[in-house]
Amino acid sequence: MDEHIYKSHNKTLLLYHLVFPAKYRRKIFDEDVDVTLKETCIEISERYEINFVEIGNDKNHVHFLVQSVPTLSVTKIVTTIKGITAREIFSKHKEMRKIMWGGNIWTSGYYANTVGQYASKDAIVKYIQNQGREEEYSKLYQGKLNLEF
Repeated sequence: MDEHIYKSHNKTLLLYHLVFPAKYRRKIFDEDVDVTLKETCIEISERYEINFVEIGNDKNHVHFLVQSVPTLSVTKIVTTIKGITAREIFSKHKEMRKIMWGGNIWTSGYYANTVGQYASKDAIVKYIQNQGREEEYSKLYQGKLNLEF
C-alpha cells in the first residue's frame, strides 16, 4: 500500500527505505527465516500503522520499504520492527540462539532514507520556488505532484 493515508486532519504519503544489518553481519536470512520475517511483518501491519510495501534480504541484512503515519517517528518504526521480528525469529527458530549467541538478531544501527513517490528533491524545491506561478508549475510537472487536500 503506497497510497495516501487519510486521517481526520491530514493526508500523508510517508515512505521510508530502511536497512537493518544482522548482528555480526551473520548470514542468517535463509528461506525459512525469510518466511518468518515476512509473516511477522504482516502481523505488524495489522497491529500498527506500519505498512510494508516491499521486503528483501541479502542473507546478512534486510531492506524494507515501509509506509507509516506522521505520529510514528522513524525511530519508533525501527524499534517496533526490530523488536517484534527478533522475538518471533528467536521463538520459531531455536537454532538462532546458538548462531546469534549475544541474544540479538539486529545490530544497534540502521539505515533510513525517505522515498518520494511523486517527485525528487529537486522537483519539490522547484515546486516551492514556483509558488504563486501556477502556469510555470504546470509546464514543469504536468500535474504529477498533487499536494491538494
